[in-house]
Amino acid sequence: MPLKIAITYNEPVHDRYSDLGEQKAILGVLDEANAVDGALKQLGYNVKRFGLSPPIESVRQTFVSLDADVVFNLFEGFAGKPETEAEVAGVLEGTHLCYTGCPPSALSLALDKSRTKDVLQKAGLPTPRFQLLGPATLDLFDLRLPCIVKPAAEDASHGLSELSVVNDFTSLAFQVKQVSELYSGRALVEEFIDGREFNATVIGNDKPVVLPVSEIVFNLPQGSPRILTFDAKWEDNSVYSRSTLPVCPADLDDVTHDRIAASASSAFQLLGCAG
Repeated sequence: MPLKIAITYNEPVHDRYSDLGEQKAILGVLDEANAVDGALKQLGYNVKRFGLSPPIESVRQTFVSLDADVVFNLFEGFAGKPETEAEVAGVLEGTHLCYTGCPPSALSLALDKSRTKDVLQKAGLPTPRFQLLGPATLDLFDLRLPCIVKPAAEDASHGLSELSVVNDFTSLAFQVKQVSELYSGRALVEEFIDGREFNATVIGNDKPVVLPVSEIVFNLPQGSPRILTFDAKWEDNSVYSRSTLPVCPADLDDVTHDRIAASASSAFQLLGCAG
């Protein structure tokens, strides 16, 4: 008898991201669900899928009555509330069900960029100097320009554009005000580190494995900041999407590769990630 696997994800609805023109990041979960569904069925598993909608009480009831051996958890948060990603994982944790992905504590910590950076700093992992600022606290700014300004508790590059890298105080103040108002909280301001950009996927539980390191190769117009904006990830026909191409595996010497892999693995474990 094949394992019964339930794929769960957030049902896309109109939300604050839609009003900001950033709904494509929310709709992306459907592509993920389709891909996982097809792969699992091809492997012979008994698969069913269901999109979750609020309130959280109905989610709890859904999981309690679910006839499945494993939940493949693709849930990313309800309607513009990314913090509910951890809440739903917490509901899963309280059931009899096995589920994929990180525990709620790791999801909650990783969403909060300043808390995450505190954890990394205390462990000796390098991360740019930063401050949490709002319009009323701009006079406390004490970093070296240029800086990058981003929402303090969002994912998927929400709120990131070519204007996010600022070179003077006037631009900084404008971006902090925009981010604070549009994303309901203080802005994370970091000293901007230019250069090559790498990322590494880590999988596993007690013994995490780092998959081949990937590089984003920037071919942007002169003067454009080398970052992964929202458009780079979600707007296929944009300049940023066409000019930020992933290359995997990255062209790296052994020493640099090992440093990146060790940092990724350490961060994975420090944040309590799994799966």
